[in-house]
Amino acid sequence: MNLNRLAYFAAVVDAGSFTRAAERLGITKAVVSQQVARLERDVGTTLLIRTTRRVHPTEAGRTFHARCLQVLQQAEDAFDELAQAATEPTGTLRIAAPNDYGTSAVVPVVAAFSARYPACRVELTLGDETIDLASGGMDVAIRVGWLADSSLQARRIGTFRQFMVCGAEFAGRFTAGEPQDLAGLPFVANMVLREPLLWQFSRGDAEHEAVRMQATITIDATPAVLAAVRAGAGLSVLPDFLVRDELAAGRLVHILPEWQLPSGGIYTVYPAARFRPPKVTRFVEMLIAAEQKEGLVGEGSAL
Repeated sequence: MNLNRLAYFAAVVDAGSFTRAAERLGITKAVVSQQVARLERDVGTTLLIRTTRRVHPTEAGRTFHARCLQVLQQAEDAFDELAQAATEPTGTLRIAAPNDYGTSAVVPVVAAFSARYPACRVELTLGDETIDLASGGMDVAIRVGWLADSSLQARRIGTFRQFMVCGAEFAGRFTAGEPQDLAGLPFVANMVLREPLLWQFSRGDAEHEAVRMQATITIDATPAVLAAVRAGAGLSVLPDFLVRDELAAGRLVHILPEWQLPSGGIYTVYPAARFRPPKVTRFVEMLIAAEQKEGLVGEGSAL
């Protein structure tokens, strides 16, 4: 396929004549006419109706013209992306992330990014409220949980698991063999979540239990929930990336590890745009690489 012929044909349709198309393209009319004629021979059908006053596309020509525009736009985008990839990140990179995942996973990547690309400043906004990317001026948001339908562009870069945990000392105060045994125990509710008290447990494909916990403490920030649980306030559900080190050190205990809670996703979310600048693509590449290195395959607070 000769992409030049597609461009010549599209220019003729847009201009309505070979002469004006040639002027736009900066080549001779003879070259445009010759290449379009060869295109018609290649596809085996008439694409243009030629008169002394104007050139009109046939029905097949109109359909083909729409497709040509898509192909040419994609080709242009590909060249633009290559050009951008060769450019070093500059300016200010504005990132939004939730408190828990932002602190544990995004901040170390931001530090490494700043060291690698000193010409680019980073502004990281941490919070559990969803920020409007367009009005907030953000280049990229990291969202953890379950995405609602949106016109924004999103890419899933990982997953996370949720664990029912408590402090090591608190774990010695009770015994539990089934999820329902947890219902009456002290519970720290994370108000960042849409359903902070109702939890769906599963074991294998056949066993499912829904447990509604009774909150003794409610907190609206995930890191603070962790602090309360670590201090012995009771049980709570926290993402694996936040409690991994706590579990390894024995400060927290995973309750009913044979039962699973719903897993979620980790996403990069972008404003609607045709291209993403190098500062965004390089940062996301580093974040994905860090996740793969650390084995972060779980999610945190729900959206």
